[in-house]
Amino acid sequence: MVDENGRENAIPTNLRLLFVLEELAESGVPVTPTELNSKLGLPKPTIHRLFTTLESEGFIQREIDGRGYSPGLRLRKMSAGILSSLRIRTARLAILAKLAEDIGETCNIAIPDRDAMIYLDRVETKWPLRIQLPVGTRVPFYCTASGKMYLSSLDRRHLRNYSASTKLDAMTATTITAPQVLIEEVAKVRERGFSTDNGEFMEGMIAVAVPIIEANGRLVSTLSFHAPEQRLPLNDAINHVDKLKSAAAQLSSLLAG
Repeated sequence: MVDENGRENAIPTNLRLLFVLEELAESGVPVTPTELNSKLGLPKPTIHRLFTTLESEGFIQREIDGRGYSPGLRLRKMSAGILSSLRIRTARLAILAKLAEDIGETCNIAIPDRDAMIYLDRVETKWPLRIQLPVGTRVPFYCTASGKMYLSSLDRRHLRNYSASTKLDAMTATTITAPQVLIEEVAKVRERGFSTDNGEFMEGMIAVAVPIIEANGRLVSTLSFHAPEQRLPLNDAINHVDKLKSAAAQLSSLLAG
């Protein structure tokens, strides 16, 4: 670290990797070693050596521009494990169960994982007619409510890059497959604070999602519910947004605790 007089404060060797991972996680976007080191103040050869070590071990990964780095598979698995710790998960499932009871449909918590959302927790509806998307299921960003909610948290440059580089396959007749249309849809999500899936991922399934925000105001996961359209049309489903947001605020408070 660097103090107010510009003097370097020594970081113990055994903490340097942890400090790098902490700064990377807090940044929320891909960063270069130089950008991250502006806060740590380590010697230039040291910060590059730490990045090389973390990349080789799979904790961070290089972005397609060849300069920036983001969390790798091992770091993402570790963060998911922390989120699933028993005490927090018990409280989280209680909130999710109450929401599922109030709405009457299956409710989910999902986290972003590089190119998809992964279902972390879910509570099933009591209706016999239900849509099976079990914990661990990976779903695309561009055609799901949780995915579009995550995309709305990206800055415009990263959203444009995602839209231009991702193959927007038509999962159904209503899937958005044009990059500019997706960008416009995500802008609407950002403005209104919730997202929808109007049969875009699976025929006959609707979904609504809101963000779960951590203390620094960044989206860390999403809260959503899905249902068969024949039982709950999207126009009616949107009436439950306030319930979703209230439950999401409770889930955010667990992160702060």
